[in-house]
Amino acid sequence: MTSEITGTGRTPSLGGLATMLASATSSQVGAAVGAQAFATVGPAGVVAVRQLVAAAVLLPAVRPDLRRFTWPQWWPTLLLGVVFATMNLSLYSAVDRIGLGLAVTLEFLGPLAVALAGSRTRLDLACVAGAAVGVYLLVLPGPASDLPGVGLGLLAGACWAAYILLNRLLGSRLPGLQAPAAATAVSALACLPVAVVLLVQGRLHGGGVLFAAVAGLLSSVVPYAADLIVLRRVPARLFGVVMSVHPVLAALAGLVLLHQVLDPHEWAGIAIVVAVNAFAVAARAGGPASDGAGSDGAGSDGATPDGPTL
Repeated sequence: MTSEITGTGRTPSLGGLATMLASATSSQVGAAVGAQAFATVGPAGVVAVRQLVAAAVLLPAVRPDLRRFTWPQWWPTLLLGVVFATMNLSLYSAVDRIGLGLAVTLEFLGPLAVALAGSRTRLDLACVAGAAVGVYLLVLPGPASDLPGVGLGLLAGACWAAYILLNRLLGSRLPGLQAPAAATAVSALACLPVAVVLLVQGRLHGGGVLFAAVAGLLSSVVPYAADLIVLRRVPARLFGVVMSVHPVLAALAGLVLLHQVLDPHEWAGIAIVVAVNAFAVAARAGGPASDGAGSDGAGSDGATPDGPTL
């Protein structure tokens, strides 16, 4: 994810498209790798290690001057740090219960909601109805449904929406990546007690830590760098449309790396949500809503949709 999308409308190169897809793939592969550490450190442990790794890389790279932050800059930064931690914890907890593809698709409703918020046009109302149909097919509510897992996925989506709105605010108050870098540090500090408990319990070692650290690199650091490059070269509308593939990539990563096989109705629900988001972004090209839709992602970490999530 990025704090601001500034596409210019120029025709993107194949390299730009490849970079966007590589960023999205890295984010979802990182999430799948992190899920492999659940048995050792649990979702909370993965989030803690991931946030610590992201902060260790981003703070030296961005070097935000925290001593010069004013209160109007600090309070949304602190809130963004809480959103990062909550978004990642709810997403990974949802992944643990309902699988990566379903969890990321539900999370993706956050940026879609921001893109459609406040609109009363028939087109946007049709998008809302389409998204509702997609979610229904995805979940097929019944006695066997994991409703807590669904709720966690929706909470991650709400956090993603909050992430977009806070980034819009901070984009006018802090330059560059200072706000996301500082917020990542806040999130890492909030997660530090979890890491300490795991260390005392003797669980913070071996493959679990390695998987969580790799998740931090693939789902946070790589998308940050890739999106910073690509957003200077492609239109915001195209970025938002391409980011719509995150749920599909999440489902594929879950299938290949976690052996999570989806039913046909789940694939249908994912396809509908992806199509609705892509259509909504394309139809609202050039407006502020397209910025919001593009900013997110799975999953990502302030760098891409992971969002996406930090």
